[in-house]
This record gives sequence, structure tokens and C-alpha cells, in this order.
Amino acid sequence: MRTVGLTDIGRWLVFMGLGLAALGLLLWLAGRAGFGGLPGDIVIRRGNFTFFFPLASSLLLSLLLTLVLNLLFRGR
Repeated sequence: MRTVGLTDIGRWLVFMGLGLAALGLLLWLAGRAGFGGLPGDIVIRRGNFTFFFPLASSLLLSLLLTLVLNLLFRGR
């Protein structure tokens, strides 16, 4: 059995941090491009309460991820 050292944990934390930074950048760019405000997204505003449910955005994201993952893993 292999023991996990501090270098392994440090490497894992760096990759996780880079992954989170990439995800944050992707979400930031998607928000600036208008994603998340599509027709079909549900917004309810009542006084100082706002409820937002991104139905159309979720469906579009699911479709895109399904297509990309099918293309990546089709050859296996």
C-alpha cells in the first residue's frame, strides 16, 4: 500500500485550485455573454425577495455537456 505524502496532497490542492479558478472564469464569461438570463428561466420578484430558477439555462447546459462527453468517450 502506498502512503500519501505532503507533496501528493499539495499537488492535489494546486490542481483543485486551478480547476476552481477555471470554473470561476468560465462562469464569469458565461454570465457576461448572457447565459443565465435566457427566455424560459424563471424569475419571481416579491418586494425584497427574488427567486431565480435557470430552467432553460440548465437544459441548454445539460445538452451541451451530454454532446461533449459523448464525443470524448465515444471511441472507448
